[in-house]
Amino acid sequence: MLVTDKGQITIPKAVRIAAGVVPGTQVSVRFEAGKIIVEKLANGRSTDRRGQMRQAAAKAHDGMSPEYQALGADEIMAFLRG
Repeated sequence: MLVTDKGQITIPKAVRIAAGVVPGTQVSVRFEAGKIIVEKLANGRSTDRRGQMRQAAAKAHDGMSPEYQALGADEIMAFLRG
């Protein structure tokens, strides 16, 4: 595993899956007895921004009249741009 110029590493996918580490998961990093230890925090995830965006989009979509719900993304953008 290579450390970048910014001090970043990539946690291998198999390790992330085994540890239950997903985007937004909070971890702690410490140096102990000559080892770097990365540990998933007990509270697990930070704010799930993707989930919040999906909920907001669904709420906005549900509040639209049926004629606008049927529009695609390109049609909506054309409408908004006038």
